[in-house]
Amino acid sequence: MDLGIAGKRALVCAASKGLGRGCALALAREGAHVTIVARGREALAATAAELERAAPAGTAIGAVAADITTAEGRAAALAACPQPDILVNNAGGPPPGDFRDWTREDWLAALDANMLAPIELIRATVDGMIARRFGRIVNITSGAVKMPIDVLGLSNGARSGLTGFVAGLARKTVRHNVTLNNLLPGLFDTDRIRAVVGAQARARGVGYEAALAERVAAIPAGRIGDPEEFGAACAWLCSAQAGFITGQNWLLDGGAYPGTF
Repeated sequence: MDLGIAGKRALVCAASKGLGRGCALALAREGAHVTIVARGREALAATAAELERAAPAGTAIGAVAADITTAEGRAAALAACPQPDILVNNAGGPPPGDFRDWTREDWLAALDANMLAPIELIRATVDGMIARRFGRIVNITSGAVKMPIDVLGLSNGARSGLTGFVAGLARKTVRHNVTLNNLLPGLFDTDRIRAVVGAQARARGVGYEAALAERVAAIPAGRIGDPEEFGAACAWLCSAQAGFITGQNWLLDGGAYPGTF
């Protein structure tokens, strides 16, 4: 299927590794002009080179070494891609732990990274999308929004706040062919998941491999996810064909969430 986004401009955050990289790769393969943002220069350059190899001829690939959770980082990203048609919001999740140990500063940092930074990028780009009558905004949140994880209280709270904000705005923009949706990953093969499973293992006093095997056993698919299949779902939500889908929370978790809604 031709997704109809060749030539569209895409800004993908935290895209040098993991799920962000999967999204950027899928969009580049469709011929979107992709600008990726991440803090680590070396990994960023390697991913940019990979996107250039994967993209059709004539596709522009840009890379910005910046921290998207800061005002300066967002300004640098928007200077490199000032009028994106596609925005993929993503940022590393806050550290796992016990809520008794978290300070006010910990909570504010989580809100800045996983709620307020995406909202600021949406605010900076959505009106241009409305004017051009095409826009796709995808926020990478977490399956914990629907099924909270005890050691991820900072993430549970901040990402749920973003989810509530998106639910209201998405109904206002869709008449202009601008959609906002959230992708909720479950267990994917990323550095973040390795950190979370490691924290759970330490909290329970068990080994990492045992903790990972227990998590995988609870997934009906019988495996963890591949970031590239996550990216494929993101690319479809950004497609011309997805203009009637907005304000939704798509779980990609291999069936792990047991609920109906």
